[in-house]
Amino acid sequence: MEDYQQKLKDLLLMTARQNSSDLHLSIGRRPTLRIDGVLIPLQKEPVLTPEAVQELVSALLTDAQKESFFQNKEIDFSYSFEDKARFRVNVFYQRGYMAAALRLIPAQVKSIEDLHLPPILHDLASLSQGFILVVGPAGHGKSTTLAALLDEINHKRNDHIITIEDPIEYLFVQDRCIISQREVGADTLNFHQGLRSILRQDPDVIMIGEMRDPETISTVLTASETGHLVFSTLHTNSASQTIDRIIDSFPAAQQGQVTSQLAATLVAIVSERLVPRIDGGRTPVCEIMLVNSAIRNLIRERKVYQIDLVIETSLQEGMVSLNRALANVVKRKEVSLENAETYSLNPAELRILLEREM
Repeated sequence: MEDYQQKLKDLLLMTARQNSSDLHLSIGRRPTLRIDGVLIPLQKEPVLTPEAVQELVSALLTDAQKESFFQNKEIDFSYSFEDKARFRVNVFYQRGYMAAALRLIPAQVKSIEDLHLPPILHDLASLSQGFILVVGPAGHGKSTTLAALLDEINHKRNDHIITIEDPIEYLFVQDRCIISQREVGADTLNFHQGLRSILRQDPDVIMIGEMRDPETISTVLTASETGHLVFSTLHTNSASQTIDRIIDSFPAAQQGQVTSQLAATLVAIVSERLVPRIDGGRTPVCEIMLVNSAIRNLIRERKVYQIDLVIETSLQEGMVSLNRALANVVKRKEVSLENAETYSLNPAELRILLEREM
């Protein structure tokens, strides 16, 4: 067991030092890092056996977590490694064998400028109420962007920020704000219970790690209606798809009320991709939808399919479509056309946009 504990330490250190985003442990494969979006096996490490993965995973888990894992067949938790690094860990079974995916959480919360995010995000961080969503595929920077927004509030305002996360990712150092970070399982039994009591804890700003079900979405919308600034995330590909997903997650009888709540409370949706740069690394590319009267009416009338056109024609208001954001990084020679097309939801339109402006 001692050997595996040391091996785990070595792998976690290597993950942190190589500037990786993830470490994967799976039988029949060498330990594998994800660097700039690409999976890279560690060639000097042996191929992992079932016993090796089981021992490495056991070194990560507490007794209570082991019990939960064996009962539920998977578990999410955060893991602090000797004050050097923190990881968001998911342990699961595949084909009857243990496996684990560890996401490295940077020790320091980066600013909006550090992350090269659009400056319009400063305006979102200055709002006092409303509902803001950061959406995009898994592993494309949603949690990091949310952390940057919350930390800007932390340094500029005297507010009470409450987060409910599963698990807690970034640890905030309180500055001007009181920051209460609650982890599902450790600090509250589940999202539903934590959310039900959150309005009695005198929050100004609320962050819900992920909206996983209609009950969570409903509580988030209610919190937004009662004068709070609420942030959350969804795994969707665009602003318009996000609105459809939220409404369609409810039974038909409730969709009218949810549509009205969404039209009244939604302030912005930031849809983010991390796209490989020509000179290495990845750069964030964001679709920005700011809810104006036109978009509010489209949400109320369930004409969500028209929202993309409003975004495209509202550049002067600070809105940016995903294709326009991709075209901008191609024109600046930060991203190749091939990679931009890979991440575009409409590559043909992207090519037309570039031909028109080049």
